[in-house]
Amino acid sequence: MTLWVRYARDGAEGFGTLDGESIAIHAGEMLGGATPTGESLALGEVRLLAPVQPGAFIGLWNNFHAAAAKQGNAIPEFPLYFLKNPRCVIGSGEPIRPPAGYAGKVLYEGELGLVIGRRVCQADEAEAAAAIFGLTCVNDVTALDLLTADASFPQWARAKGCDSFGPIGPAIATGLDWSALRVTVALNGRVRQDYPLADMILPPARIVSLISREMTLHPGDVIACGTSVGALPMRPGMNVEVAIAGIGTLANPYAP
Repeated sequence: MTLWVRYARDGAEGFGTLDGESIAIHAGEMLGGATPTGESLALGEVRLLAPVQPGAFIGLWNNFHAAAAKQGNAIPEFPLYFLKNPRCVIGSGEPIRPPAGYAGKVLYEGELGLVIGRRVCQADEAEAAAAIFGLTCVNDVTALDLLTADASFPQWARAKGCDSFGPIGPAIATGLDWSALRVTVALNGRVRQDYPLADMILPPARIVSLISREMTLHPGDVIACGTSVGALPMRPGMNVEVAIAGIGTLANPYAP
């Protein structure tokens, strides 16, 4: 397994592989053709950035059996997806902030994120699996009251695309078996979500394959696989931590 990170230091950005408290600096392109420079940095010397800057940021709804059963939803045969604003992405440690003047509920939703590593179009599941570069943590933040503000039109893009509503990170893990993992979300240290990824209705390769029938995916695109039970509103001053073993902990303060 390899952990890829992006970082900022002294006004410059870079990327590399994380090993404990050290980053092995690489040159080239993370998603293809990266080569080690032989240099390294201590983790404490840098600020970690979101490990990827997606061109397309896709989120799934109703993709876990437990959540579907609790909410009385039918089991989908095709990904029920929406698009998040890719410019809403932030890294671990950066604050989540609601839009100006909004005083409604803001939900956390801890999820597994798939990072696409190669162009994929009309792919079968084997091709789709090979196109997944690695896995990361995502917090699919949602302004719930904006979603339902107009009874005639659910505003998914607006509710989920506000600035800072797309925390991703802290790393991208390659060579990790998603099916054995769990997603946990803690608010101020208290676990609020804890669910197995094996409960996913549509698994990663099928998600990528089916979406690629309609939308060509490109390197760096991110697909958030949906969340399960336990997604709740945050209160000001809370710290929300999305953790997946092998990837790390994505921690962000909620700071209206």
